[in-house]
Amino acid sequence: MKIGAPRESDPNENRVALVPETVERLVKAGHELFIEEDAGTAAGFPDAAYAEAGAKTASATEIAGSVDIFVHVQPPTAEEVGSLKKGSIVISTLNARTNATAVASLASAGATALAMELVPRIARAQRMDVLSSQATIAGYKAALLAANSLGKYLPMMMTAAGTIPPAKILVLGAGVAGLQAIATARRLGAVVEAFDVRAAAGEQVESLGAKFIQPPAAEDAEGAGGYARAQTEDEQLAQREFLKGHIADADAVITTAAIPGRPAPLLMTEDMVDVMKPGSVVIDLAAESGGNVAGTVAGEIINKNGVMINGPINVSSSMPFHASLLYSRNVMALLDLIIDRKEGTLTLDFEDEVIDTMCVAHEGEARHGLGE
Repeated sequence: MKIGAPRESDPNENRVALVPETVERLVKAGHELFIEEDAGTAAGFPDAAYAEAGAKTASATEIAGSVDIFVHVQPPTAEEVGSLKKGSIVISTLNARTNATAVASLASAGATALAMELVPRIARAQRMDVLSSQATIAGYKAALLAANSLGKYLPMMMTAAGTIPPAKILVLGAGVAGLQAIATARRLGAVVEAFDVRAAAGEQVESLGAKFIQPPAAEDAEGAGGYARAQTEDEQLAQREFLKGHIADADAVITTAAIPGRPAPLLMTEDMVDVMKPGSVVIDLAAESGGNVAGTVAGEIINKNGVMINGPINVSSSMPFHASLLYSRNVMALLDLIIDRKEGTLTLDFEDEVIDTMCVAHEGEARHGLGE
């Protein structure tokens, strides 16, 4: 079977879909691997490493037109889609819930499209869970961005000139990214508080050495798939009023709340930003989906009355080596599911919850009401 990955064309994308480790494993299993020249260079994987692993070099359109499985990080370009071999499988993050054009174009091309961001949250699919693997990196990096932006130490420092107290960091949203931000900030010595509308998050937060905070008598708001459900207006008002005091006391706030396929919830209104001390920092990891913070601009750093609001985009791509490694391992786990090891042939079982959920286009048709 022929499998290939191109160099990502998005100028903000430094990751590569397949790393030499995965290429070597697939070649040893009897498959032909194709990689575009310099596909992994930005991530720290030179062409020589791919050659050593057994991959052949070809252009993006040549790969798209010849392989059985075309693997991407970002959605394929229009030129790549136009070059796809009919019946080929495309594995990529597609933003399928919001990018109808990408789904429709892949369906029209006769491709079977598997959207990596739609991996269901079930135990046996954890090894394929791209959202979690990339969110782990984003959370880690968010804590570093906060530390680098503050004009303060994070840990308590005892010096000859006196003791300097530790910085206080507040994390809003204790999902995968939030928990990693908490863990990293704690390792750096900060005092950390964390808020989440899901009561179950409290135990995880406290296991990392942070303090879990919630309004008194708050109702649990865990929804389907472990994500937070939409909040009522009264719930949002109560939460914002409760959080104001904690925000005012924080040196840095990291916001991580996201709902797949929907705009990010607003966690910090303008008046909440206004209570922060000059020199404080906000890192809004939800900037690309609208932001958790009033005033966030995706891809920019805004100074509001001395408070720096950073809306970083594609954060995992800023650590491309490990982001690519984890993404590639996620893809490998999916390939293990859809390729018969003995025969080396494709087995797409639509009775399988993982395949059925991830597949957004097949045999010329968009699925699950997407692509419309």
